[in-house]
Amino acid sequence: MRFTSSIAAPSSNRIPFLGWAVLLAMAVHGPLLFMQLPASSFDANTHMFFADHYAKHWFNPWNEKWFAGFSQTTYPPLTHQLVALFSHVLGLTTAYMFVQGLVILLLPVGMYRFAKLWVSEEAARYAAIGSIFLGSLAQMVYQSGQINTTFASVMMLNALPYFYNWIREGRMTGLLKGLAVFMVGSAAHHVSMIFAAPFFIFPVIVLALLDRKAEGADASYAGVISRTILFGAITLIALGLVLLPYWITLYHNPIKQAPIYHESRANYLLEPHYGMNFFIVPTGAVLLAFPFIFWRGATSRRLRPLFFGWYVTMIVGLGGTTPLPKMLFGFAWEILTYERFTYWATLMAMPFVGLLAERLIARFRMKAVTVLAVAAVASCASLLAWLHFNPITASPFNIEDIVSFLNRDNHSKYRYLTLGFGPQFSHLSTLVDASTVDGDYNSARLLPELTENGSAKLSDAKYFGANGMEALRAMLKHANHYGLKYIFVRDRYYEPLLAFAGWRLAETYDNGNVTLWSKEDIAPAHKIQPPPGAQPTPFEGLLWGTLPVSTVIIAIAFLMLLPERRRIAETVEFPTPEAEPVVLREAK
Repeated sequence: MRFTSSIAAPSSNRIPFLGWAVLLAMAVHGPLLFMQLPASSFDANTHMFFADHYAKHWFNPWNEKWFAGFSQTTYPPLTHQLVALFSHVLGLTTAYMFVQGLVILLLPVGMYRFAKLWVSEEAARYAAIGSIFLGSLAQMVYQSGQINTTFASVMMLNALPYFYNWIREGRMTGLLKGLAVFMVGSAAHHVSMIFAAPFFIFPVIVLALLDRKAEGADASYAGVISRTILFGAITLIALGLVLLPYWITLYHNPIKQAPIYHESRANYLLEPHYGMNFFIVPTGAVLLAFPFIFWRGATSRRLRPLFFGWYVTMIVGLGGTTPLPKMLFGFAWEILTYERFTYWATLMAMPFVGLLAERLIARFRMKAVTVLAVAAVASCASLLAWLHFNPITASPFNIEDIVSFLNRDNHSKYRYLTLGFGPQFSHLSTLVDASTVDGDYNSARLLPELTENGSAKLSDAKYFGANGMEALRAMLKHANHYGLKYIFVRDRYYEPLLAFAGWRLAETYDNGNVTLWSKEDIAPAHKIQPPPGAQPTPFEGLLWGTLPVSTVIIAIAFLMLLPERRRIAETVEFPTPEAEPVVLREAK
């Protein structure tokens, strides 16, 4: 005797895609942020140093702790100000992780919306998922610590679809929301917007020209171009206003210093280790998609603008391997670093990768899903493994005794210097009240001992060869002028130079790993008069504390109050399983 029944299908088979993608991003990067892995990246402590100043002196961007005084208006403040705001609740380091986490969560949202301009809905979903696992993203977050670059890039991705809607169809909501989101990114990092935007925007402009008659639109060439010019003009005006104190500072004291070497400008063919670090490992499994990108870019009229944008950005990401970056940027060639162009190139490649994934899955089903999942995870994991086996910074060490020394017995009346501290230098600067003649942001430097030599911070002087050591010698020579009394050394390489210059060993810390050298005849530090216009006025401080952060408020207001006329599909449909008979056999 047989009994048959059926299994009822679920009542709903639709899951919000963007919500699912955000949860996936949280699952992948959340534990790494919870472990505060980015805190040991190259620039994270520098950004937290800036944020700490805003937390304590929101409307006063003049910071006495570095370079014997410098203006933080030399760096767009929005990311640092957001970290500063959250730090009052979460603490400084956790606030940094929180803001970086928000950026990562917004990346698949921006990638999905950007990819939908070029490819199908399904391919855009795959592109969004792939963006979470990019090795270049892991490099920006966990190795370089470029939170401002990732912040601005995500804002740009989210702004471009609104820009497209405006120039193609003349939608006023597209103009307002596109400008608002774009300005949020500009207030976080103008360099990313200035140098990345052309590579992303020009393909979108060409796409709008190609699509001007599609889906009921009736735009002319002149209409698309004129709306593009209007968007650009308003953006430039808004950028000038939001970052007005920055432009004032730059006008009074333009950046004039000897070029500083950076490994991303190397010829990767002659120095393959840098090629691995700045191109091969960050690009990861996307390298396997290069043949498909070239084929589809060459054969698809619609994808050709994106292909050319990606190709040029990818070549620029090779740094000094080709002459293209120097030809494009001129004098700015020696100011920029090029790992960010690799990051932007991988972002531009994701619509192609999504299209490839769509085709592979349609043909090979679960086999393709498995291979693609392994490739995606390997891309992120390989960068983390590379970072573990090829650390670019020294391991963190105990600085509590150094902090205690500088914060007691009026030792902060004198200036100090660190040698061999790596990123811990910025962390130490955040914790102490004393000032130093060194600093970790090259564009803010005004002291001639620093600007006249092609060297970054003095703490890493030996890595810049003769230029670095000459800058250090010049600073030691003028120790009396700057009130430089204490030098903390973690690299014994520098000790013979200090002994020859008349410094003496005073104390040791961290089980002898750090030594303190001092001079007895140094007078207490006095204020070093900055050049005219270098120190912001109270009015500039007011603008700096209100205009950049207001871009976030305006953008959120526009996004909430100006809904889209056509709802964007945001669901993933899973096939409903057919009812299968269940056969129950009678017990015998």
